[in-house]
Amino acid sequence: MSAHSPFPADFLWGVATSAYQIEGSPLADGAGPSIWHEFAHTPGRVHHNETGDVACDHYHRYRDDVALMRELGLNAYRFSVSWSRALPEGRGPINRRGLDFYERLVDALLKQGIQPMLTLYHWDLPAALDRLGGWLNPDSANWFADYAQILFLALDDRVKLWITLNEPWVVVNGGYLHGALAPGQRNPYAAPIAAHNLLRAHAAAVQAYRAEGQHQIGLVVNLEPKYPATETVEDLNATIRADADFNRHYLDPVFLGSYPPELAEIFGATWPTFPDSDLDFIHQPLDFLGINYYSRQVVRHDPNVWPLAAAKVRQDRQTHTGLDWEVYPQGLTDILEWVASRYGSLPLYITENGAAFYDPPQADGEMNDPLRRRYLHDHLRAALAAQQNGVNLHGYFAWSLLDNFEWAHGYSQRFGLIHVDYATQQRTFKASARFYAEVIRSHGATLFAGNAGK
Repeated sequence: MSAHSPFPADFLWGVATSAYQIEGSPLADGAGPSIWHEFAHTPGRVHHNETGDVACDHYHRYRDDVALMRELGLNAYRFSVSWSRALPEGRGPINRRGLDFYERLVDALLKQGIQPMLTLYHWDLPAALDRLGGWLNPDSANWFADYAQILFLALDDRVKLWITLNEPWVVVNGGYLHGALAPGQRNPYAAPIAAHNLLRAHAAAVQAYRAEGQHQIGLVVNLEPKYPATETVEDLNATIRADADFNRHYLDPVFLGSYPPELAEIFGATWPTFPDSDLDFIHQPLDFLGINYYSRQVVRHDPNVWPLAAAKVRQDRQTHTGLDWEVYPQGLTDILEWVASRYGSLPLYITENGAAFYDPPQADGEMNDPLRRRYLHDHLRAALAAQQNGVNLHGYFAWSLLDNFEWAHGYSQRFGLIHVDYATQQRTFKASARFYAEVIRSHGATLFAGNAGK
């Protein structure tokens, strides 16, 4: 394959979103509250006390949003289902009106030739289940499998790509270890248990899919290559710990059947002993893996950083996003090749990749976002480089279709290819969206044009 070859004809070109971030109307039509609904409504938890009550009003505007996807030329769309729309209490009676919304969405996508990729869990656990212990309750794996089975029975005739969990590391690190995300716990004893039960839930959903489903199911993790700040033993060991916590914690059990040994060192006395039978259960074959990539981390030893004793070293000479994440496209190539070398040549998707930048108002109505356009250009080139080096890459999903509710940052950070005026809900294509549409149209050939990234 030559250096200027475009992506293959069957490559999936998509965008990604999640339910709580775009839908709004979280309690509409019989839905129950989620932990994110309750977290956002707790004063002081979210920037400016903003909530997902309206967000992008996608719950009412999904047909218009699907039309925008069609205009972009997408052939795939990754979205998540709100568990508490389908099951207001997290278990028990099905809320038919909530499930119907996703049936209508899937039908609208398919009518436009857009393949749905459905994420079962993108952080919005039903609040009723959290009151029973949430992911700390060993029954959570069965709750999740029962919920997943309901979705499989309703939609597997139309949805061919299923995802169990989105970014379990973030669920645990933000929700149970540091308290920055829902449900807001800060408990080193809880974090490893929540992580383990999330993996058990993932496995239980995969097992349920093998019984009911006819297509493909996988897992989505956020990965971040770790590089030592220096070659000292302390920094090298800190980098290994950071990698074990961030990258291997959720992949080694799934693909290798064991936890990284460094986790016991990191968590110390709070690291439990897990039954071998659990690890055998978690270690089930997947059809694909989704990788969310945003940045890298340069690591130095720092005993004052709990619990890793490892700190990020800011690379001051590099471009950073609105969230102060370094723009480092080479890290995407590196992490894709690392996954392929460590876990085998299973199909991979880049299920999220994007950047938050300030989008200045434009007098002429055009939204020019050169930094985001350059980010997309360089990361797509990095993805292609990995594919040309033998990585079994099947698709790319930009984060995100729309500016949206960015969790604890509220509406202060914009990741969208499409600008949203939250007061009017008007959608406006940014230059990055037009660029991505041209990349899709050309199957990547545009990436090699003389001014492609400008």
